[in-house]
Amino acid sequence: MQLSGSLSKKIVRGGLWAFSLRIIGRLLGFVRTVILARLLVPEDFGLLGIAILAINFLETASQTGFYSALIQKKDNAESYFDTAWTVSAIRGTSLFIVLFVSAPALAAFFNSPQATLVIRVVGISSLLTGLRNIGIVTFQKNLEFHKQFIYDLPATLIDLIVSISLAFILRNVWALVWGGLVGNCGRLILSFILHPYRPKIKFAKAQFEELFGFGKWLLGSSILAFLITQGDNVFVGKMLGVTLLGLYQMAYLLAHLPSSEISYVISQVIFPAYSKMQDDIPSLREGYLKILHITLFLTAALSALIFALAPDFTAIFLGDKWISMVSAMQILVIAAFVATISETSGLIFLAVGKPKVETAIQLLRLSVLAIFIYPLSLRWGITGTSIAVLLSIAVSGLSLTLLTIKITGCGLQRFGRRTAIPIINGIIAVVIIFGMKRSFRPGVLFFLTSCSAGIISYLFMSYLAGRLFAYNIWSVVEEAFVSLRSK
Repeated sequence: MQLSGSLSKKIVRGGLWAFSLRIIGRLLGFVRTVILARLLVPEDFGLLGIAILAINFLETASQTGFYSALIQKKDNAESYFDTAWTVSAIRGTSLFIVLFVSAPALAAFFNSPQATLVIRVVGISSLLTGLRNIGIVTFQKNLEFHKQFIYDLPATLIDLIVSISLAFILRNVWALVWGGLVGNCGRLILSFILHPYRPKIKFAKAQFEELFGFGKWLLGSSILAFLITQGDNVFVGKMLGVTLLGLYQMAYLLAHLPSSEISYVISQVIFPAYSKMQDDIPSLREGYLKILHITLFLTAALSALIFALAPDFTAIFLGDKWISMVSAMQILVIAAFVATISETSGLIFLAVGKPKVETAIQLLRLSVLAIFIYPLSLRWGITGTSIAVLLSIAVSGLSLTLLTIKITGCGLQRFGRRTAIPIINGIIAVVIIFGMKRSFRPGVLFFLTSCSAGIISYLFMSYLAGRLFAYNIWSVVEEAFVSLRSK
């Protein structure tokens, strides 16, 4: 069986809308980051990082997984909305109270008493998030990402304008805090403007148990994911200090730009699409291979540019106060690329109703991270932390990928063809840029010239691979646009 024409078109349209939203949002976020990095110091970002860590930990520990359960649910999902919203509102309110009360202890843990008020104010975001209209889950469930675009973009613009304006005035961490908080206020208001559903306070035990039956595995996976994705931040903040935390988080943010944006689009669009194909393994396999094909083509190119130009970008756009993060940034971009492969695979198991596989893989990744992070970080600082993260992602990603190949039946050869070629092309682009560094003087002109040369060489090698090894990325892209035009 193949994907139905209507579903295929919805996937393509949804993907383009989600990708457009993410690209525009991240371009605005990128501008925000560069300007704020110039105006503020790593310690300011570290202070906000402490507050975000505290919120993320509590939100993860109380994760219900209801949104994913509603998306995965085939029929009559709207009848569960009131129960899901009531639980969300109670959870958001409780998180805010806990954060407010525990803020002094959390700040003391990181030896940063000035973080107390920051944690309390940022904690209001948990309350706002819990009260958002549950009806907006249908934007993702029904692949209506043009509505998601309208929902997210205004809040991103508000955050950008407020943060940058206040940074010029305050020159401290509060520019970051108030910008994010006002943006979340905008999302709460827009959720009720853009969707007609009006949630009511209701708790149906049977509905709660059914939703939580799916979500409990996501809870376990989410807790492990927090320890994995934020455990390094906690370790750096506690053992290496607030300033190094700010440097590490900036390196992580920039290194993960290509993979996080592409992975976000994939999870938003492909998870609901996979869920609709969960009983059709042949269609699931073909959908997985096409998504893997396009994902790695995009991610490999962007990752190569970040790796090769990390020192130049940091010196030109952020300033010398950030230069010590470059080696960590280069290691983390490799880790991010590997993570993209495993994240694409992990969605398969959620879609077919086997979230416990994802939980087991997360546990493996956490175990590897726990073994290596302490000795490597003490020896090489945030560079050592980055190496530990790379090792944990590589081991767990390999395991998850092998399981995905088995469950979809795509075979090692078909999988290998879609991964090896973009990796080789990316390496060639890096070598060309490094070679150019011997002939050009550092500066903006070199940066722009190198970016152009890297992209051109990558595209040319992809074309050459298509001619020699049937690397048909262009036909996959053409198929997507043909589907879009025929909508």
